[in-house]
Amino acid sequence: MAKIGRLLTAMVTPFNARGEVDFKQAQKLAKALIDSGSDGLVVTGTTGERPTLTDEEQLDLFTAVREAIGKKGTIIAGSGGNCTRESIAMTAAAAKRGVDAALLVVPYYNKPTQEGMYQHFKAIAGSTKLPCILYNVPGRTGANLMPETAIRLSKIDNIIGIKEASGNLEQSAKIIMGAGKDFLVWSGNDGDTFAIMAMGGYGVISVASHLVGKQIQEMIQQAVKGKMKDAAANQMRLLPLINALFVVSNPIPIKYALNCVGFKVGKPRLPLTEPDEKSAKVIEDTLKKYTIDLKF
Repeated sequence: MAKIGRLLTAMVTPFNARGEVDFKQAQKLAKALIDSGSDGLVVTGTTGERPTLTDEEQLDLFTAVREAIGKKGTIIAGSGGNCTRESIAMTAAAAKRGVDAALLVVPYYNKPTQEGMYQHFKAIAGSTKLPCILYNVPGRTGANLMPETAIRLSKIDNIIGIKEASGNLEQSAKIIMGAGKDFLVWSGNDGDTFAIMAMGGYGVISVASHLVGKQIQEMIQQAVKGKMKDAAANQMRLLPLINALFVVSNPIPIKYALNCVGFKVGKPRLPLTEPDEKSAKVIEDTLKKYTIDLKF
């Protein structure tokens, strides 16, 4: 499953001045991200504001992005949710739009048991031929997929990996050690990428790669080649930017940052708003210290 890619950008969803999805701008952004270091794109994930998108908007985004990038990069559909039946249906619909894999978030709000999570992911994976990537982000879902459950799920053929965004490096280490070398662990937090790769992780599903994709790809390749001192230095150099991009809830800062550098993606949809004045200044001041890889 190496074709999925080590650096995947969790792509924002551009909106126009009326708050409608701007499909042409989404296509332009998708191409620019692939050209600036990303191996693939997660479309309609957390950063893509999936909770505020209609099913039709999501499916049309998959089609638009595929038309834009062709086979130059992979498309991972954020098709998981907190309803198993709806997740199965969306994953099936996404497959028909030509996506390469499905990102399946831990069910939020319901707070299922570990057995419930196992059965949820097993049911979705069993309904599709798409490779499936688990997505553990307890800070948003209110539920943590334990390493033992992730390892158990790794034995299902088309569950190929996990986006680990718990921030718990011990948990990531347990999954890497227990799931086997064919199960891929992507960092779900930009700040954890080096540490997870140093333990044997595969890559990152990134927000910061909207802006510094080539630099993150360089860090990843340094880690792959065993140049850990160089990779660590790159990670530390990027940390102030990463911190600024999470000064308030994602994707508020990254959308503001993209607008600041001249790539217009509009405002977030309610209930998200633009950053407050203090947060905006942090983002603006930090951007001045970095070379932006995104070209358009």
